[in-house]
Amino acid sequence: MPHSVTLLNPQTKIGSSLRFTRGQHMSKPNILFIMADQLSAKALSIYGHRVTKTPAIQGLADCGLVYEAAYCNSPLCGPSRQSMMAGRLPSQIKCYDNASGLRVGTPTFAHYLNAAGYRTCLSGKMHFVGADQKQGFQERLTTDIYPADFSWTPNWDDPNANVRFQDMKNVLNAGMCERSMQIDYDDDVAYQAQRWLYDRATDKSQKPWMLTVSFTSPHDPYTAQPEFWSLYDDSEIDLPTVRVSDISLDTHSMRLQNHYSIHEVDDSTLRRMRHGYYGAISYIDNKVKALIELLDRTGMREDTIIVFTSDHGDMMGERGMYYKKNFFEWSSRVPLILAGPNIKPGRNDRPVSLVDILPTFCELAEIAPIETCGTSLLENCEKPVLAEYLAEGVSYPTFMIRELNYKLFWSKNDPPLLFDIKNDPNEIENLVEDATHAPAFSKLVKLAEEAWNSDKLRSEIINSQNKRRLMQKAEDPQWDYAPDLGMSDRYVRAGRWTVDVESKAHLEVKG
Repeated sequence: MPHSVTLLNPQTKIGSSLRFTRGQHMSKPNILFIMADQLSAKALSIYGHRVTKTPAIQGLADCGLVYEAAYCNSPLCGPSRQSMMAGRLPSQIKCYDNASGLRVGTPTFAHYLNAAGYRTCLSGKMHFVGADQKQGFQERLTTDIYPADFSWTPNWDDPNANVRFQDMKNVLNAGMCERSMQIDYDDDVAYQAQRWLYDRATDKSQKPWMLTVSFTSPHDPYTAQPEFWSLYDDSEIDLPTVRVSDISLDTHSMRLQNHYSIHEVDDSTLRRMRHGYYGAISYIDNKVKALIELLDRTGMREDTIIVFTSDHGDMMGERGMYYKKNFFEWSSRVPLILAGPNIKPGRNDRPVSLVDILPTFCELAEIAPIETCGTSLLENCEKPVLAEYLAEGVSYPTFMIRELNYKLFWSKNDPPLLFDIKNDPNEIENLVEDATHAPAFSKLVKLAEEAWNSDKLRSEIINSQNKRRLMQKAEDPQWDYAPDLGMSDRYVRAGRWTVDVESKAHLEVKG
């Protein structure tokens, strides 16, 4: 084991108010980490939404610790996930967009858990870019759903370049479907994850495990199968709380409207889009239910910490905006639940973010992280949340700081925005010019100027983009991952006996 990795004494206190008390069966808890994609905290009943039906997530929240103010560190899939896995901001690990990957030598939470004696596995998407498509996970059960090369690299030298070809089609074409690429993928993710968990139930080694199950739903396109679409009546689908006519659009929102070719959408289209999104959320809830029930049936739940979150949210037509790529609550605020042995149920309203996942997992595994800007969620530590957006739709870095009740949007290229989230949760009133809030504004601006050198970062990003676009054109690297699922060992083949193979798979009914 590398000498720089420190294993903690089981009795060592790390400042936690919540401590995992090791159970009768294992010295360290198993960890089941469930991720949705593009699931806004604002769209869940556990955070007050009145329409979506998510009994499994609600049940997990009822027996777990719910974080009321959890944020992604970038409102875009790739950089959000790489930042979360490394426990550092996207700019610190140079993962700026959906075509930039973790550099060699960057430890992820999977590396730390491996070093602490865990068996680690990924089922589902993680948006890895580059030749290393495991990034510390010992096993990976599925391919990814998006490319692993540089083909989605933005071009800040030409801000009008439409790299992703994402427009309003997914909004306009929302509706019911029998199957889709997203559904095919998530069905496979769930199946492979459940099979792996059954294997752990028959594993006699008693080695703790960590399984990440990462779904692509409810990411657009906003479609749902009849089973989940029919959970909602058209008449109960709500419309955006804040319409574009209620506000003056900020400069970044205006850029995104141009980027997505956003135009006025009628109420019936808005309701159909939200109907599809809510149906996809219920579909994911059903997957969460199946995973939790499997833990119950196999007797593993009593030794397992369950964590549920998403990589970012979705605007859902709020403020006349769609998809993500901004710091408003619908886009940047994510669900976050911890549940398991001796996690006291309740609510925590201090601002936290996804970079806090790595130190949390390290604390559960009793291993000290070498480098992170996050803080364990098991500690009661108040500190600002930092977030960045460094990808397509802008040509200059944009930042967000959330501290206590205040949220600052900051960019050298845009007028700043300041909101009091507690008293103005819909982010209507920009307080920058309000003298009453001048001390808070000055403090957050100072924090932003200390945290980021915008000009230097912009130069680094453009340099990275130019290199990656050149390499994609010159090489067209083939990095897409195809898993080896070990079917030759799983089923009866030449030279093997049925009874021997079946003995490894057979699991008695518990209870």
